[in-house]
Amino acid sequence: MTERALRLGTRRSKLAMAQSGQVARAVRQLTGRPVELVEITTYGDTSREHLAQIGGTGVFVAALREALVREEVDFAVHSLKDLPTAQPDELLLAAVPPREDPRDVLVARDGLAFEQLPEGARVGTGSPRRMAQLNAYARAHHTRIETVPIRGNIDTRIGYVHNGELDAVVLAAAGLNRIGRADEVTDFLSVDSVLPAPGQGALAIECAADNADLAALLGELDDPRTRVAVTAERSLLAALEAGCSAPVGALADLLGEEEAVTEMRLRGVVGTTDGSTLVQLSTTGPVPTSHGDAIALGRELASEMLAKGAAGLMGERAH
Repeated sequence: MTERALRLGTRRSKLAMAQSGQVARAVRQLTGRPVELVEITTYGDTSREHLAQIGGTGVFVAALREALVREEVDFAVHSLKDLPTAQPDELLLAAVPPREDPRDVLVARDGLAFEQLPEGARVGTGSPRRMAQLNAYARAHHTRIETVPIRGNIDTRIGYVHNGELDAVVLAAAGLNRIGRADEVTDFLSVDSVLPAPGQGALAIECAADNADLAALLGELDDPRTRVAVTAERSLLAALEAGCSAPVGALADLLGEEEAVTEMRLRGVVGTTDGSTLVQLSTTGPVPTSHGDAIALGRELASEMLAKGAAGLMGERAH
């Protein structure tokens, strides 16, 4: 008797299907069991409102998590940056596979790099984090851009550039790589100028906390280095979310040669969306050897950022 197929819950977008397809292949190779994709429409996919108005990134995750809890699917694949920082007790983050390129990229008309954009160029992004840093980056180069809020999938966003509505859009490198459109990139934005969203470029594989056998199987796909980096980034985000509503960028780099990684550097930024004020700090220490150490590193940097005025940037969060 053949084993029943494992059901992988996924959003329906081209990017989500590509990501889930990669994970499905890896799970098939690992277990020898068939894996079927179960497409789930989330509120974030159907709503045309701006993300900030409908509850932030969690709107893409809720429907998948509900399907897991109702046992309609066995496991789910998310973009890690979409996961709320609080982990529900009944669900387990079983694996964080090796991370894709975490950088943000520019897709601009006429092959332009960011520094070649004309004064007042219209740059599309739905992310206040990107707006804050892009405006600051432009200001540092003595020019000015107009950030235009946009929604939609990758095709829709790039379409705004192709049809001339916008001069450029900013997207995640990882998404373009995963759907085979990396050749559209006209500039890779250095993390020294634009820090990505916490967890950007990483995937999260989630299953029911009480499904120990499946959790152990999926755990084989976990990359400890990626997990420790994104844990520190998300810990920074969680601590800042508690104290300020400003958009947060964060990246943890592992420093040293491939075999001899000795240190981890965590960088964080929050700012006003016009880019006039940024609080940007970093800390470097030994690579955390436990989940608790990674969380402590993020909290420590967050408290330094709050002490430097991060909380006041966009008004205190209402409690």
